[in-house]
Amino acid sequence: MQTKVLVVGAKGQLGQDMALVFRSGGYAVEELDFPDIDITDPKNVENAFGKIKPGVVINCAAYTAVDACEENRETAFAVNAKGAGILACAAEAIGAEIVHISTDYVFDGSKKGAYVENDEPCPRSVYGESKLEGERQILSGNPRHYILRIAWLYGNRGANFVKTIRRVAEQKARENESIKVVDDQIGSPTYTMEVCRQVAALLPGRKYGLYHATAEGECSWYGFAKAIVEAYGIGVELLPCTTEEFPRPAPRPANSVLENNKLKDIGLNVMKNWHAAFEEYLREQKGLQPVS
Repeated sequence: MQTKVLVVGAKGQLGQDMALVFRSGGYAVEELDFPDIDITDPKNVENAFGKIKPGVVINCAAYTAVDACEENRETAFAVNAKGAGILACAAEAIGAEIVHISTDYVFDGSKKGAYVENDEPCPRSVYGESKLEGERQILSGNPRHYILRIAWLYGNRGANFVKTIRRVAEQKARENESIKVVDDQIGSPTYTMEVCRQVAALLPGRKYGLYHATAEGECSWYGFAKAIVEAYGIGVELLPCTTEEFPRPAPRPANSVLENNKLKDIGLNVMKNWHAAFEEYLREQKGLQPVS
């Protein structure tokens, strides 16, 4: 019998690809998003799980507006922390596993070198604090859990840095103007399809736990922007700048590089170098089949 997978937050860029990957992998996939499910309401979640009876719940739902979280702390914690806990407990009640997506923002970004899973979290933003509490809720709510920390996510089915840079670059090129992009924050641009395939690779072995799951390699936002405009052949001048030149309500980690240590330890790291994954993204966008 097929394992039934429920993707929560199925309308988001990661949720859409998660459903696609698991459906193509032979799973029976159900999709829910707000308002059809309210993860902050235990009874609502319990009723939804009772009807669907999933074997695996994949939580892609989150309040990801990092700057807005600073002014909406209650909402951030309701969705990213309380909501995660409600999903975990409801999954546990029906004997289901839960996959939860977390973030590099649980770290403050001050480390020299890549963060590993056993580094002590120290979030600097409300978003990071709420996501860290979400991890704790998952840990305490369901022993059959997979927590994947990801970073710098982009995909073909949602808003993200790649689409923003392309749009702004094309506009600035028409106006013969330059673009400033932050060059003192580093991370690993991570393609949604890679994360989805990583989740699919983890499930059969039932090796529960906390994992880092980002692309191999690193760059700055400026470096990534340069790769984007070159890929699309946009003739615009890119200028590197500092974080201080672009003040934001929520502080960003200067170092968001995560090392996939635990995935490598168990021989299940399927994440490619970010350059190769970005090439796949471009091929998919042109209508070609994703590389397996």
